[in-house]
Amino acid sequence: MKKYELLAASALALIYAVPANAQTADPSPAAQDSQASDTSDDIIVTATKREQTLQDVPISVSVTGAETVERAQIRDLIDLQSVVPSLKVAQFNAVGQTNFIIRGFGNGNGNDGIEASVGVFIDGVYRTRTAAALDDLPEIERVEVLRGPQSTLFGKNVSAGAISIVTKRPSFDWGGKAEISVGNYSLMQTRATVTGPLTDTIAFRLSGSVNEREGYFKNLTTGSDVNNRNRWSVRGDILFEPSSDFSVRIIGDYNLIKERCCGVSSILNGPATQFIGAPRPFGLGAPISDTTRVFDRNVIFNTDPKNRLVGKGVSGQIDWNVGFAKLTSITAYRDQVNQSQQDIDFTGADISNNTTANHIQTFTQELRLASNGDGPLSWLIGGFYQDEKVDTGRDIRYGNDIRAYADGLSGQVPAALLGALPPPLRNAIAGRSNIFALEFLQSLVTPSIVPGRTYFQPGQGISDRYKLKQRSYSLFGQVDFEITDRLTVTGGLAYLNDRKKAQSFVTLQDPFSSLNLLAIPQFPPIGLPGNLYGALGALQFFYGTNSPNHGPVNYPNANEDGILTGDKFTYAGRLAYDFGVVNAYVSYSTGWKAGAYNLSSDSRPPNNIGIGRTADPEEVTVYEAGLKAKFRGGYFNLAVFKQEIKGFQSNAFTGLGYSLVNAGKESVRGFEVDAAYNPAPFLSLTGAVTYLDPKYDSFTGAACVNYDTARCPLNPLTGTRPSLRDLTGDAPAGIPKWSFSTSATLSHDLADGINAYIRGEYDYTSKTQLTETTPPEIGTWGTNNVNASIGVTFVNAKLEVMGWARNLTNNNSLIATFPTVAQDGSYSGYPNQPRTYGMTFRKSF
Repeated sequence: MKKYELLAASALALIYAVPANAQTADPSPAAQDSQASDTSDDIIVTATKREQTLQDVPISVSVTGAETVERAQIRDLIDLQSVVPSLKVAQFNAVGQTNFIIRGFGNGNGNDGIEASVGVFIDGVYRTRTAAALDDLPEIERVEVLRGPQSTLFGKNVSAGAISIVTKRPSFDWGGKAEISVGNYSLMQTRATVTGPLTDTIAFRLSGSVNEREGYFKNLTTGSDVNNRNRWSVRGDILFEPSSDFSVRIIGDYNLIKERCCGVSSILNGPATQFIGAPRPFGLGAPISDTTRVFDRNVIFNTDPKNRLVGKGVSGQIDWNVGFAKLTSITAYRDQVNQSQQDIDFTGADISNNTTANHIQTFTQELRLASNGDGPLSWLIGGFYQDEKVDTGRDIRYGNDIRAYADGLSGQVPAALLGALPPPLRNAIAGRSNIFALEFLQSLVTPSIVPGRTYFQPGQGISDRYKLKQRSYSLFGQVDFEITDRLTVTGGLAYLNDRKKAQSFVTLQDPFSSLNLLAIPQFPPIGLPGNLYGALGALQFFYGTNSPNHGPVNYPNANEDGILTGDKFTYAGRLAYDFGVVNAYVSYSTGWKAGAYNLSSDSRPPNNIGIGRTADPEEVTVYEAGLKAKFRGGYFNLAVFKQEIKGFQSNAFTGLGYSLVNAGKESVRGFEVDAAYNPAPFLSLTGAVTYLDPKYDSFTGAACVNYDTARCPLNPLTGTRPSLRDLTGDAPAGIPKWSFSTSATLSHDLADGINAYIRGEYDYTSKTQLTETTPPEIGTWGTNNVNASIGVTFVNAKLEVMGWARNLTNNNSLIATFPTVAQDGSYSGYPNQPRTYGMTFRKSF
């Protein structure tokens, strides 16, 4: 708690000790935002790498300003989705496993070999993995969400869209802000920033935050809370500006997250989970989750989950006005470490545990030249380079209850087999499990196999280790030409090139998974068929009977060089016409994301059907038309689109690993509406609607699942199912048809220099099947969230006191669902965050 106490003391000192009448800073952010809401022309975006008003930029973009972030208590990108309905952000079984989705497209969580389809940029610096974008939002200017492919202006992995976070620059006037928030679940948050001049040409900004909270889940096994918050960050920002034509900005940041995450609830307990919970001798007698009380948010883990993320980096941006154009260079290096430990069977039994870690080092360089002047022609050219090293791996180890669990699932030796054996053998295995019988019969030929001590022992499992080196670069350019004062044509072109070199170091320490149960070599010598125990294939949790290889095939090898290369030209074209009150545009654009390696235990050589070692690139095309109307007190923006993605990199979690395959083609049609209106000086209204109609135009290689018995029938001889099923014509899971958000803010002057406000928000998504690997009858959910805040601003003192609540009505829903690990027929899910509320004290100076 020392770090919290230090920052809290600093923040309190700023709030209560700084004299308001001694400040010379610009108006407070709240005042600036209220001025900006009077007319949409004041909303500036840099979506096209140059400053434009929101109404003039001819693409679909949503902008969230500093005031909204503060009054809606938005702390990170996960919270941001409540005000941007086309953006969906989900956190899964670990802090770093987070997925960003725009218009229904997005992937990359949980598998370090897959990069996100939605790129996150903070002050122009690309954050290559989703875990690198999770630190609490710094002192921001705005957050821009760009919908659709942006490859012709952003250098990397923006085939579905981009999130651009613009922070506040250092100021040459002294100023700052400090705030403290307290709330339920023992919430204690502090943030502070200070800025000012060091010399006439050098200014600085120093910011820090601490975010601590107890978890809203309770582990009934250990007594600990889960889904807590324990994170802090510090950020230093130096601006050297010797003239209006030249500036250098250097930013360094460090953030640490150490949390117990994430809470998982059972939503259906199949026979395997019921066996774990059944009293002895009929089961293991271990605690399991009560599926009728999912939203009690109690978990049953025999050990607490642990997460540790460390992110640090430095970036430098140079802006130089050379007369005819502005030259910008952004150089960055980032270092990210992500570690987690989890009880992955999610029960009170000690069956299996997972330890994962990665270390990602990334260097990026962007260089661009943008024209100056007010003539009919404007242009931008640039290049982007990335060099990245990824070291990642995991250890899955069986626990002390694994043998009893496997014995119970395998069942007792059937009478038919006993009758076929001579009396000595019959007596030795009568009443015992099939696993014991398998060991005993093998031991007759191979004495090193010891009944009861060879298969499913504590400490057995698998170790995955991978190294990935990636080099990417792109060249891009865009030209805008004003044919008339009202008509502008835009053309953009980009060339993207990507090379990945991967190595695997996977070792299997589970001898049972190494068996070929269809041809056990010890059986024919004793007169038994080699496939006698083929039906036990369902217990081969790693390399099962339906795989030609009963163990890992590491690469590079004689048939695989471990190198994946690809390149692509992408382009965009737009026509925009200014009707005066309304701006209209039509556009066609393409996007591309490079191929990917499957860095999980389900990575198989090319001769394995349905479980990919690699995935081909994604190719995106979008047809879009839009209207942007501006009027006194507000704006109304409409975009209608059809978006197609060929080769979507499906990354389905199948229980212990990921099935990485390309969907043939996925498409979505829809529209988006963004609007804001101030009907009176005291009332501000916003609204946004997204409608999506998605479809798998072709997907014959989807992972098979337990519940789809028609397309994935169980083979009684092997106990396994086919690897693939055909989802062509189905609607992709996880994409709600309707998403809607709205807000209303009432403000009133209580006295001279004292302003009060009340703000309400509503966030809705229609019900949708969350994932294709979970039955729709238990995995279909929507959201109905209400957020609210009420506050008083003392303008002269630059002090704000705010009460707030998120999920005010305590609406319950599931964020995601998945097949429970190593428990065929069972399913688990991630409940949403319950109602949180608190008070915030904010002082500007």
